Amino acid sequence: MKTIAFFNNKGGVGKTSLVYHLAWMFADHGVKTLAIDLDPQANLTAMFLDEDRLEALWPDDEHPGTVYGAICPILRGIGDIALPEVQRVSSHLGLIAGDLGLSRFEDKLSDAWPRCHNRDESAFRTMTAFHRLIAGSAEKTELVLIDVGPNLGAINRAALIASEQVVIPLSPDLFSLQGLKNLGPTLREWRAVWTELLQKAPQNLLMPKGTMRPAGYVVMQHSMRDSRPVKAYQRWMGRIPRTYREAVLDESPSSVPEAANDPDNLALLKHYRSLMPLAMDANKPMFFLKTADGAIGAHQEAVRSCYKDFEKLAKRIAVHAGVAME
Repeated sequence: MKTIAFFNNKGGVGKTSLVYHLAWMFADHGVKTLAIDLDPQANLTAMFLDEDRLEALWPDDEHPGTVYGAICPILRGIGDIALPEVQRVSSHLGLIAGDLGLSRFEDKLSDAWPRCHNRDESAFRTMTAFHRLIAGSAEKTELVLIDVGPNLGAINRAALIASEQVVIPLSPDLFSLQGLKNLGPTLREWRAVWTELLQKAPQNLLMPKGTMRPAGYVVMQHSMRDSRPVKAYQRWMGRIPRTYREAVLDESPSSVPEAANDPDNLALLKHYRSLMPLAMDANKPMFFLKTADGAIGAHQEAVRSCYKDFEKLAKRIAVHAGVAME
């Protein structure tokens, strides 16, 4: 089983939509995939499930079927994690549903981090809750895709510790570049501290290695004209390769390639503005839209192009993760 987090502390880059579509694409190519929603906003869950299923998952009292329900025993100090119900989306795709209540776990995780230095077993149980609920829920799963919120808080730190690799979605703008400059050093700090803490961890607890190795970046939602990015975006895309190497990989390159030829650039994804509203109404990925969903005329070509784009991206990520796609 391979675990990949999709993370950027700058919001609005299309991260959740990216995870949603990649999960469907991997499943469509025979990869047993589990998506887990660790963003307290739970937008990924809302994309996968219709309102009736959401209402059943989020009743007025306890939410045992969500990630929040799974960590509730730890949050309340009455026990260890409970395994959440895996929502079956398709034969090869499952979802661990998110929950707005997950935000209540932030303070508990913040408190546990320093206590791990004192070899406190309860602190390690708290810090590894996400890793252990994934491991317990991912029977026969080949690939786990983790969606997290746009911040550098304690919930995301615990989620990244549970991740072997990290894919960074970006927008070609100043804010994403600034986000990279914050994100890179933070990842290195988390990785270094967790490596140190592993030496103090209890031997009877399943511990993640916390490698969180950068797998590359994806430039999202850039405008296109005649199959080329418009000029307003080219300026920022030209600066991404160097910023990524310096901030995330901690390198000092004398020269860098353009974004289109950068081996760290997993994809330049177009902004499928006309398809996303149809996909939301149909409760399916953009590349699965049919004529009955309103994908007529030029939309049909856009659907085919969308499938090819996400298929190519999924294959590149699969190579990095060591996952075989049919």
